[in-house]
Amino acid sequence: MADIINLLREKAKKKPKKIVFPEPDDERILEAVDYIEKEKIAYPLLLTKDKLEPEKQEEFASLFHQWKQAKGVSFEEARELMTNPLYYAAMLVRCGYAHGIVAGAIYTTSSVIRSALNCLEIDRSIGLVSGCFIMVVPDCDYGEAGTFIYADCGVVPYPSSEQLANIAVSSARFAKEVLEFCPRVAFLSFSTKGSAGGRWVDKIREAVKIAESKDKEFSFDGELQADSALVPEVAERKLDKSKVAGRANVLIFPNLDAGNICYKLTERLAKARAVGPIILGTVQPCGDLSRGCSVEDIIDSTVITVIRA
Repeated sequence: MADIINLLREKAKKKPKKIVFPEPDDERILEAVDYIEKEKIAYPLLLTKDKLEPEKQEEFASLFHQWKQAKGVSFEEARELMTNPLYYAAMLVRCGYAHGIVAGAIYTTSSVIRSALNCLEIDRSIGLVSGCFIMVVPDCDYGEAGTFIYADCGVVPYPSSEQLANIAVSSARFAKEVLEFCPRVAFLSFSTKGSAGGRWVDKIREAVKIAESKDKEFSFDGELQADSALVPEVAERKLDKSKVAGRANVLIFPNLDAGNICYKLTERLAKARAVGPIILGTVQPCGDLSRGCSVEDIIDSTVITVIRA
């Protein structure tokens, strides 16, 4: 389990980037930032109150007002938002003063996502913000030697077929670019290739078709039950030939309930390492944290943010 984490840390050290931390009063953040600086993983910017520069606040408020005035946001409201370290940090990244943001030790996930949606550029080729986890399962032969991407586990509650497809494509791209493995993407269900029916299954079948039309570089398959997606022997009994079944390393869950429950069960019962949530779908990288995060979680979220930047 430590191998992939260490490899990612070494990768980040080769090209450290400036990462903003807008939660300077959290002891875990301070400890993590100290380690990150010493190990030269990133150039951390701890956003204490004295680092909220009035000139930049005005610059950011003006830009934000330009983007949002059609939606009724006044300049005064934009100016007030820029006193919020989370929004100020996101604007630092958007305007090129830093390369990425890591937050969520104090702020809620919804707050972090809202700041990303409002301030960072949305990747127009995806058009959707979602969240994934890197799951590293010890002593596991499935996936990519025990490494998986789980998505969406943090953002979209009940995705449509189009949204599921976009989640799958963005997760596959992330797997290739950051983890450097060939993504084999399984859309999970309670059905395997027609063993059950209904609108929930139809939605997933449609999502597979959309994903295949959006990105022909990657292998997508579904609908698949979890054992059909992961276990070669089960896949052989249940399916004809598939590039994904029995070998999946990117798992796309049908809704947020399933994704969130499964990542936490995997983390606790299999003693897996869960890195994330990682916000996908923005041009500039944003690492979210659980408010229950450890120092190690903060370090590894920073590592991923540096690599993506």
